Amino acid sequence: MRAATGTQFELMADGPNGRARATITEVAAGIRSYAVRGIDLVEYFPAEVQPPMAAGIVLVPWPNRIRDGAWTHGDVRHQLAVTEPARSNAIHGLLRFAPYRLVSRTSSSVTLGATVFAQSGYPFQLEIEVTYALVDDGLEVTHTLQNTGAADAPVAVGAHPYLKIGDVPTRDLVLRVSAETHIDVDDRLNPVGESSVSGTPVDLRAGVRVGDLDLDDGFGGVPAPNGRGEHSLTAPDGRSLTLWGDENMRYVQVFTPRVFPTRSGSHAEGGDVPVTGQAVAIEPMTAPANAFNSGAGLRWIVPGETWTVRWGIRHYGFTS
Repeated sequence: MRAATGTQFELMADGPNGRARATITEVAAGIRSYAVRGIDLVEYFPAEVQPPMAAGIVLVPWPNRIRDGAWTHGDVRHQLAVTEPARSNAIHGLLRFAPYRLVSRTSSSVTLGATVFAQSGYPFQLEIEVTYALVDDGLEVTHTLQNTGAADAPVAVGAHPYLKIGDVPTRDLVLRVSAETHIDVDDRLNPVGESSVSGTPVDLRAGVRVGDLDLDDGFGGVPAPNGRGEHSLTAPDGRSLTLWGDENMRYVQVFTPRVFPTRSGSHAEGGDVPVTGQAVAIEPMTAPANAFNSGAGLRWIVPGETWTVRWGIRHYGFTS
């Protein structure tokens, strides 16, 4: 039986911390697994199932939500398909269930491409490429978007990785989010304002235990010293992961579901027993929810222009 996410692109590299492996999927150009020395660093899922709770997928040409799937530019109202019916929103872009084509690959990297064709609610055309590369200290991801249409096109980019540190219970990890503002939302998770995190329960800059959080929250004001914003997860034994984004990734969504279908055992060792538990997604974004209406973080690409966005995962303390 063919995998639910199409062709599986297996990457491998030997680095200073041992062998790294990753599996990238044809559908949604997502991360299905990523491990170093057999230690899982993302929540993996079996090949025969769709990505649970959007695990690992690329979010383009917008991340998060658009209220009612409707947006207006100039005097023209556009209506996207409502793909989150419970909240009446359009969610996670147009390529969530689309296959990408292979552009190039090596043993440690792969580039996948897809086309966003003009359609209801988005009358623009884009060529999308995503490159995943295993490097000495982690996994690097490069998104390249080119406007191949005749009109300026609005775009935003995001990703949806759920991070973990091997068999350490996610609830025991300490999450640090460097954002300075919180995106305040209504009961449909659409923005109604933006406020400082200082002195509030959602100030995660000093670190909070994941088990003490119940979030599906957006944040802004991510500082990017030296061109990178960083967020982290740290285990009690000192091992840690950093999710970084370039200067375009000034927003982040944090999602801590308690009913995620986690897997017991190591993916590399064949562990494949589903266990419902808490997970944590740290989702780098170039724009927050409803950006097509608010304009916050939205990038307009002119015909022929190419825009590049980068992010990645770094690991620390995983020495042999």
